Amino acid sequence: MANTAQARKRARQSIKLNAQNSALRSRYRTAVKAVRKAIVGGDKAAALELFKNSVGVMDKIADKKIIHKNTASRHKSRLAAALKAMA
Repeated sequence: MANTAQARKRARQSIKLNAQNSALRSRYRTAVKAVRKAIVGGDKAAALELFKNSVGVMDKIADKKIIHKNTASRHKSRLAAALKAMA
């Protein structure tokens, strides 16, 4: 347990930050899953719309360094390739 006031405050802050990061990471995963589900379902229009929304989510989360920029880029690339393969 934290013994100093500074350490106690840092512990409180880390709990809040961890909750925020977990929520954003969950939002990211949900966005990716929604696009994949639409691709598997064969609905290209819905998949394209979801992809556009998920790219924004990925970029925001990568900018906050919750995930690495290259990870976001890799996921965007693979989803875009899957969308292109639908045609």
